[in-house]
Amino acid sequence: MTTHQPAPPASASITVPPVPALVASPRAAVLVHPDGEIEENTPAVLGRKAADLRPLVCHEPATARRVGRESLVCHDLLALYAFVRPARFALPTVAGLAEALGEPRPTDLVEQALALPRLAGLLLEELTTLVRRNQADARTLAFAMARGGWPWGAPVLAALGAHGDSPHGATIARAFRVWERLTEISEHAPEVAAGHLPVSDAEARARLSDLLGGAAEDRPQQADYASAATAAFAPRERKATPHMVLAEAGTGVGKTLGYIAPASVWAEKNDGTVWISTYTRNLQRQLDGELDRLHPDPAEKARRVVIRKGRENYLCLLNLEEAVSRLPGQPAAAIPLGLMARWAMATRDGDLVGGDFPGWLVDILGRGWSLALADRRGECIFSACPHFNRCYIEKAVRRARRAQLVVANHALVLVQAALGGLEDGTLPTRYVFDEGHHLFDAADGAFSAHLSGLETAELRRWLLGAEDGSRTRARGLKARAEELVGDNPRAAEALVEVLHGARVLPGPGWHARLGEAGGRGPTEHFLSAARAQVLARARGQDGPYSLETEVAPPLPALVEAGAALETALNELDQPLARLMTALEQRLDDEASTLDPTNRQRIEGLIRSLERRALLPVRAWRAMCRALQAETPPEYVDWLGIERAYGRDMDVGLHRHWVDPMVPFATALATRAHGLLVTSATLRDGSGDPEADWQAAERRTGAVHVPERVRAAVPSPFDYPAQTRVLVVTDVRKDTMDQVAAAYRELFKASDGGALGLFTAIGRLRAVHERIAADLDAADLPLYAQHVDGIDPATLVDMFRAEENACLLGTDAMRDGVDVPGRSLRLIVFDRVPWPRPDILHKARRAEFGGRAYDDMVTRLRLKQAFGRLVRRADDRGVFVLLDPMMPSRLGGAFPEGVVMERVGLAEAIAAVRETM
Repeated sequence: MTTHQPAPPASASITVPPVPALVASPRAAVLVHPDGEIEENTPAVLGRKAADLRPLVCHEPATARRVGRESLVCHDLLALYAFVRPARFALPTVAGLAEALGEPRPTDLVEQALALPRLAGLLLEELTTLVRRNQADARTLAFAMARGGWPWGAPVLAALGAHGDSPHGATIARAFRVWERLTEISEHAPEVAAGHLPVSDAEARARLSDLLGGAAEDRPQQADYASAATAAFAPRERKATPHMVLAEAGTGVGKTLGYIAPASVWAEKNDGTVWISTYTRNLQRQLDGELDRLHPDPAEKARRVVIRKGRENYLCLLNLEEAVSRLPGQPAAAIPLGLMARWAMATRDGDLVGGDFPGWLVDILGRGWSLALADRRGECIFSACPHFNRCYIEKAVRRARRAQLVVANHALVLVQAALGGLEDGTLPTRYVFDEGHHLFDAADGAFSAHLSGLETAELRRWLLGAEDGSRTRARGLKARAEELVGDNPRAAEALVEVLHGARVLPGPGWHARLGEAGGRGPTEHFLSAARAQVLARARGQDGPYSLETEVAPPLPALVEAGAALETALNELDQPLARLMTALEQRLDDEASTLDPTNRQRIEGLIRSLERRALLPVRAWRAMCRALQAETPPEYVDWLGIERAYGRDMDVGLHRHWVDPMVPFATALATRAHGLLVTSATLRDGSGDPEADWQAAERRTGAVHVPERVRAAVPSPFDYPAQTRVLVVTDVRKDTMDQVAAAYRELFKASDGGALGLFTAIGRLRAVHERIAADLDAADLPLYAQHVDGIDPATLVDMFRAEENACLLGTDAMRDGVDVPGRSLRLIVFDRVPWPRPDILHKARRAEFGGRAYDDMVTRLRLKQAFGRLVRRADDRGVFVLLDPMMPSRLGGAFPEGVVMERVGLAEAIAAVRETM
């Protein structure tokens, strides 16, 4: 036990709470008392001691887990940071906060604990510099939060100079009503159609040169790539015959700026919009940063560039208002709502997922007070909402109509294509699909159908509203449509029939009724029969994993229940169609008198009825009919029980396209004028160049497009000189003690900078449990997806910030992770990532080439994982596979000249140590 002189407060108004500071690692913990006394002990011991002391910590959930407690009453510096610096980035670590505040990065646990009160003082001092209006709002929010029990309430109020009487109720309410202070959407005339002028090679190269700047190194591969991409921006010559370019660009080519160059030229020349789509939020965020080169002025960039995501990603102001309205009866809710209000006034665009909303704030507030405030149930009432003209989502939608570049994601783009177009019914004409190797998976999700308990119950809730007495704005279709139906008797009658027909869908408590009783109503009877067939035939029923079985041959009870459900769903299908027709007729009949607001509301309701109700109901009816005949050959159907944490969560009938690129081509590709599909891993590595291109064309949908252009630009990196690939032959991949020991020793040999990849979450957790303490003893920080409770993007940021950190992850870490430099110099993969042999894969395997299809999928996964290793010319690294059964034919996953070396673990450890 030692002592350290505590730092004095910065000024009289700054009072850091006189509580100890606590930091913990998997093996050790430090508690620094206000008088400077330092205690070092095990996490469990100091966790018990600090439990009643409200210590200073950084990231309460992670700290609580490390000291063996479910939660910890404390002063979390991240909560204070979120209040003082809303919508500003900081890593959720002591070192991350120190860096954000311009302080030296503490190294060991003692330095971190000593830093916590100093950082708290700096944040409190910063509050004194807020401008008057911001300071007044912050003071009022802090008062409400203090009254709700916020540990930081008193020191924050002192820093803000709160004196005298407390603010009255109206002032407090106004501070939380942030929507009243947001700017309104400005209206514009309809946009003119884009032109069709092409982009020349010279124009693309010139724009690329401007983006790179005069001091940039000469990168001929990047210019060649930009030239090849221009073909996607040529004018279309025939209907349903777009210019489609498949462009593979090796890592290091610089494809992002390579396609931004011709895309931005085309948008400017033609007064049009190019949609750039990514698969991961990481790349979407990187693209946003790269576009600062195109538009250095933030105001100009805001006009020309828009980031688009699905509605479920944005803060819904109506949800926020409803939460705020409950404050009088829930004073403690002022704490999370105060932090949300601070962020809502500072955010650029209201994006809760991957924007300027810190991912760690979800951990601090809980999902119910953060992500749940988004429109996650499709309940948007559009122009009927009192906040419609201030809505973050609507602002993004309208700005996207006038933008030159829209940065979206595959899920949004393909779902909108599946539903017939954007919110206004239009489709873009020019697309760039980055991370194009994921198009197949994205289309698979967008064009599938699920007749399951969760899906059908959610539709009932959308139509009927909450039926369990809970306080919610989900009042159902009647509340949203009654005013718009007006005096039209046909529409009013159809609305009544829709609400009646919705009762065939499962009601609250449906899951508990699926046992022997068979449930209530036709949908629950069907789900019960589906469950019975799965339990009768599926393998692995005693395990914790999800179950599935083929539909054919169906049990007689399933066929009977399916026929009854199809008939019942017809009683919902028909009135839905009649209601939509009646609303469309009103638009026509009252074209000259209907005010714009009501017209928008009716159009929005028609779109919602089609997308949320009519289309899924018709898909479910078709699936029920197939039970009486057979599944059409273009689809694959199966029955499944979804499990999580050993509990049954959902049950139902699922339908996917065998080749989802067929509907992709119909709904999007052939309706576009030009598409660029690009990636570093488009082609397979089978050894047959033509077969590899054909595989790329099949996976991207190009095979269904009349004309396409192929382009490949090799990486400028010298992979044989910069990398090694080692296959370890003496580790039993199914013996977790051996696998964990291999990870531990390899990570120690590289001195960190290591990414561990896993094919299953259970294997990741098992290894983490076995190696965390040993790596901590070696001063190697270990982060883990599915263990730390931190979102993947933040984990990657934490990993990137420390050269000797290690990170364990699954699929999300295998692709789309960009960590250049020494922070990533070793990748260890637990085993060959073969595709899961489920029913859907079985159908595709039969369609696309049997074992060759398995090999292609696996090579691409290995190729994507290896691609994380070298991100710039001076990177060096080792890729290790802990699977002695790795076939030589999969070696095409690695760059030409990189040879797989089969070695024992001891040799691999020595090779890693030598390379580093």
